[in-house]
Amino acid sequence: MAAVELILLQRVEKLGQMGDRVKVKPGYARNFLLPQKKALRANKENLARFEAQRAQLEAQNLKRREEAERVAERVSGLAVVIIRQAGESGSLYGSVSSRDIAEATTEAGLTITRQQVILEQPIKTLGLTQVRVELHPEVSITVTVNVARSPEEAEKQARGERVGEEAEDETPELTEMFETAPQPDVP
Repeated sequence: MAAVELILLQRVEKLGQMGDRVKVKPGYARNFLLPQKKALRANKENLARFEAQRAQLEAQNLKRREEAERVAERVSGLAVVIIRQAGESGSLYGSVSSRDIAEATTEAGLTITRQQVILEQPIKTLGLTQVRVELHPEVSITVTVNVARSPEEAEKQARGERVGEEAEDETPELTEMFETAPQPDVP
């Protein structure tokens, strides 16, 4: 299949900046870039229309980027707590998805959509995880997601304590008890 030539209307990660002419696979253009209004087909009419509106589009982009930078400064270091059920080993009975993170950050005061949350892979264990949130194609922040079984456990994790230390504290006593017990003679 032949590549499709497009004009980018905004910065697209790993592809290009606004105004760049790029060649992409037809499916990527048809299913992602064109429906989300991130690009236009590169024909004569669209090129002329883009050049006529270029200054206006760049001004709008700059304004949105400045707003996103102000929000990023205001909420830098944001941490959210997500309560989930988990097994003794710390693995979740499900996973924390971008939708869960978006809802938690909205409750914390930063309204975002799940498409803005960039998760490399779903979160499947208890603990603290750094997640990137894209406020604008050129501005992103890091949100700390604290996944725990209870609010008390989340507070311990936030302080840097290891979860399940009570069980670890009991283990040396049990080991000591077994080591001091008389061992039977084996023939």
